[in-house]
Amino acid sequence: MLWRCCLALLLAVAPVAAADEKDEAWFAARRSFWAFRKPVRPPVPQISSPWVRTPIDAFVLEALREKKLTPSPPLDRERLLRRVTLDLTGLPPTPGEVSTFRLDASADAYEKVVDRLLASPHYGERWALRWLDVVRYADTNGFESDAERPHAWRFRDYVVRSFHLGKPYDRFLQEQIAGDEMFPGDPDALIATGLHRAGPIHVVGGMQDEEMNRQEVLTEITGSIGSVFLGLTIGCARCHNHKFDPILQSDYYRLQAVFAATALKDVPLGGEEEKGAHERGRKEFDARLAPVRKELEAIERPYRERLRAERKAKLEPRYAQALEIPAERRTPEQKLLAKEAEDQVKIYWDELVALLAAPERERRAALRRSLHQIELERPDPLRSAFAVANMENAPTTHILKVGDHRHKQEAVEPGFPRVLLPEAPVARAAAGRRTALARWLVSPEHPLTARVMVNRIWQLRMGSGFVATANDFGALGARPTNQKLLDWLAAELVAGGWNVKAIDRMIVLSSVYRQSAAADAARSRIDPDNKLYWRMHRRRLEAELIRDNVLAVSGGLNPRLGGKPVRVPIEREIYDLIFTEGEPDNLWPVTPDPAEHRRRSLYLLNKRTVRLPFLTNFDQPDAMTSCPERSASTHALQALSLMNSDFIASESRKFAERIEREAGQETQARIRRAYLVALARDPRPEEAAMARTFFSRGGRLEEFCLALLNRHEFLYVP
Repeated sequence: MLWRCCLALLLAVAPVAAADEKDEAWFAARRSFWAFRKPVRPPVPQISSPWVRTPIDAFVLEALREKKLTPSPPLDRERLLRRVTLDLTGLPPTPGEVSTFRLDASADAYEKVVDRLLASPHYGERWALRWLDVVRYADTNGFESDAERPHAWRFRDYVVRSFHLGKPYDRFLQEQIAGDEMFPGDPDALIATGLHRAGPIHVVGGMQDEEMNRQEVLTEITGSIGSVFLGLTIGCARCHNHKFDPILQSDYYRLQAVFAATALKDVPLGGEEEKGAHERGRKEFDARLAPVRKELEAIERPYRERLRAERKAKLEPRYAQALEIPAERRTPEQKLLAKEAEDQVKIYWDELVALLAAPERERRAALRRSLHQIELERPDPLRSAFAVANMENAPTTHILKVGDHRHKQEAVEPGFPRVLLPEAPVARAAAGRRTALARWLVSPEHPLTARVMVNRIWQLRMGSGFVATANDFGALGARPTNQKLLDWLAAELVAGGWNVKAIDRMIVLSSVYRQSAAADAARSRIDPDNKLYWRMHRRRLEAELIRDNVLAVSGGLNPRLGGKPVRVPIEREIYDLIFTEGEPDNLWPVTPDPAEHRRRSLYLLNKRTVRLPFLTNFDQPDAMTSCPERSASTHALQALSLMNSDFIASESRKFAERIEREAGQETQARIRRAYLVALARDPRPEEAAMARTFFSRGGRLEEFCLALLNRHEFLYVP
């Protein structure tokens, strides 16, 4: 049976590779695929039921009734408050918010909570975490050197602000693709173009093939547009016609040509006065460093020179001769020999320190401590946007045989995948190409843009999208579980001014969203994967949100928004494992202010090659590829992190100290307060009894708090 399915699939997609790209009839026939047709707003089902609070409920209930299914009971008020607060802000409700909601008996009490949460800046942070997953944002380049990007964080903050302030999605999209062209003079729009640089970039030293490097950049940008906005695996057409979707190789390079004149560029944001102040600060900083470096050099110089001379004397003649030739006069062969020679005579810090006499070693260590303290106060780089700009002229784009820049075939003009309507002209000039792409994407006639975004919204709020493969709406992607509702929401997004908050509000106010997540054997037999949403999906908090919730419950979360990435201390074992070269005293310079270490995880330095163990254990993505949906694995390291890590031990103590401050010495008061803070509810009678027994037998409050942080209920959205 399996081989028949595979054969049928191959036969179905075989015409893609054989298509004549000028055959409009071929494209027209393939536009009948559901994702390539413009969404048409279907009528809302006319269902008379008190369960129907929003049009969403009507569509879902209609689909349920077709399968003879009924919705699940609603979640109780307290757990609903915790659910919606976690979903919209990523943080737990405070005891004060729980009390206010308990006392509010008005019919619109829940609606008032939703509106308050939608207005919170933490709403922007919650959305940013998901959006940055999709666009592969990190604060470093990735690959071997993984150098930091000192200005990239402004793009992260731009995303937070945009969702918090309710920026229309069409404007949000246009700013990221062509903000420099479409909104000149707007710093936010310029910063937004950091989208094109959010992914990894291979930066290495030595001799470079610049054309290959440029092609890698264009490949990253083109593939990102396909997955983020189109929900298509455009990148599969880089080497040949797409094997499954009607996207030809020429289509891929037409889209890539849109970015042919796009240069990666850090664009200064400040004026001349700011530049002058920065230069003065830099000179003052260098003046502080100079005497320390001079004394360090004086201590090390004789030992370095002696070691280097000894090693040079042992080189083979051809290597030694290559080193003696000035770099600018070396032949390619001599350059290679000289590089290998330098590797052989290289002096490592530990070799040098081993030669020093005890007084010199102590003096050197003191000087390095002084040096690092000064370096922590290094002036920030001149304020700049991690952005893009247009070249003066656009290079010609060619189709590349098997994607190899050395095998150019026919030239192509900039354009878009021809299977997608509406068609739109693209300027040949360098400027304006990205503007044409942005306007084409937000056209009300576009079949994918609105669908892809509302699917991401639904996925974030409901735990799974209508299309389970959020980055692939093509032939190999999943089919929508409720296309009528998907299309209705897509049309609603466009008609409502591309208002993401409005769609979010409608979802969380619906009866569908308010259902319990409890399983039911009878319903599961009919719809085992809950594709029709007869209950709420059970969802674990993302890695960053687990850490944020621990900090919030312990009472020490620093709510400051935005700013430079924060380096928190990492375990010594991890440090030694990662940093195998260089002196171990300054390879991970921790942010000096301890209060910054308690910021939301969104603001921690996101280094592609150094993942913080706690976050890695709970499936934080590596930002090398687009992550449309977080995985939720279960393994022993998670339990160990939550029971034994230094972070959890420290926060459990702080949580206990908070309970002592807020509840006093009475045992029952402590138990109730701890449950309220951690789980946003009172303990059930059996839980309170177990807790009293625990304390009566000598259990410590810190241990009790640790147990609450390890509860399944704490880690999962209700």
